[in-house]
Amino acid sequence: MTATWTDAPASRAASHPSLRRQAARWGPLLPLIVTVLLLAAPIQAELAGSASSVSPADIASGVLVAFCVGRALRSRLRPLTPTAVVVLGIPAVGFAVATVTAADPVASLPGFVRYLQVFVLVPVAVVLLIRDARDFRVIMGCLVALALVQGAMGVYQYATGTGASYMGEDIRAVGTFGPTDVMGMATVVAYGLLAAVALALCTPRDAPRWLRPCALAAGAALVVPLALSFSRGAWIATVVAAVAMVLLAGWRQALRALTVVTAAAVVLVGGFGVGSEMISQRLTSITDVTEAPDQSVNDRYTMWAAAASMWRERPATGVGLKGFPAHRDGHASIGLSSGSDTAGAGQAFQKQPLLSPHNMYLLVLSEQGLIGVTAFVGSWAAVLVGAVRRLVLARKRRRAAADCGLAAVGLMTWQTVDFLYADIGGPSTVLAGVVLGLAAWWALARQDEAIAA
Repeated sequence: MTATWTDAPASRAASHPSLRRQAARWGPLLPLIVTVLLLAAPIQAELAGSASSVSPADIASGVLVAFCVGRALRSRLRPLTPTAVVVLGIPAVGFAVATVTAADPVASLPGFVRYLQVFVLVPVAVVLLIRDARDFRVIMGCLVALALVQGAMGVYQYATGTGASYMGEDIRAVGTFGPTDVMGMATVVAYGLLAAVALALCTPRDAPRWLRPCALAAGAALVVPLALSFSRGAWIATVVAAVAMVLLAGWRQALRALTVVTAAAVVLVGGFGVGSEMISQRLTSITDVTEAPDQSVNDRYTMWAAAASMWRERPATGVGLKGFPAHRDGHASIGLSSGSDTAGAGQAFQKQPLLSPHNMYLLVLSEQGLIGVTAFVGSWAAVLVGAVRRLVLARKRRRAAADCGLAAVGLMTWQTVDFLYADIGGPSTVLAGVVLGLAAWWALARQDEAIAA
């Protein structure tokens, strides 16, 4: 009895340092984890698809940024490298110039805050919080988990006819994002799919044996909700990113992994007929846009032309942040419709106004001019080139963190291509900042941190 009472406090005392070490190790990453996983929560109808409303993930991202600022001021720990400061900070110059030179700077101020949040503050916070490859893989796991939750809901919506309206049926998979943000679920699922593929192609040497088959299974499963999103832009971006990852991962492992994913996708989509006819029609429409485009494609071309016209009117600084809607009608042709029809997924029919050109580069060009688009595109190009360069270096030196580099390149490539068909807006937008931060950490962090095991 004496030994029992003596050993118990000693055991508890020994456990406390371990708990403190675990809290010190993973505690700082918690705000970032919460920011990502909050997008699995149901989103109120008035928030879905709205560029001006504040979602729970946006609030969490604000807490994330505040936490990083407080931590940096308190401990002066891990400041950004000079290169990272320039690359991540230069877009803010374009945002500020476009805001100050706008016809109504006060109206442009919310746009300045939003752009600063997504493209500067959140990426910088991610770079500061991630310390090594283990932290990076935790966020990759969060992206996969988020994608599986949203994807499962999307498949359920298709199977039960409770999704967004598509060709007269409520079958479009949109997850919790609703019919006014049809790209939300597609974006989340694509992120998770690419993260899973990266883990399958370049599985860490010290990873458990179950990680690769689980990553393959997750990637194959996520193909289904991505297909059922009926998002052509997300499909194209995913294919381009996957091909880039294949070329950078090495043919032997890549072909083996992608064969499994493709076979599973063929069985699920083709063998069981999961939306096969409508998916086939949607794929065909990609090549028919120049011959017999539907109204949505006509609207997109019209808004692209309007954005280019705005830029020609004010080539240096653009019409100002949040200025596209106000100037749209003065530059668009009469072929532009009054809005897109949205319904389903628990929401009544409504007309969603066309407030952007659905092309991020043209949106930046029209609202920020040459100054803004040069800073924006230059920053993203520097991150992508740096990520590819460091991945090649890591593979040559057989570093264990190549999976992180492959994920960074794949996610950044996807976002870069997707911005040809989409722009920011809706609750999922905050994830674009997280993805940019992940890629920037890999590309711009000190070399011993990024490519170490």
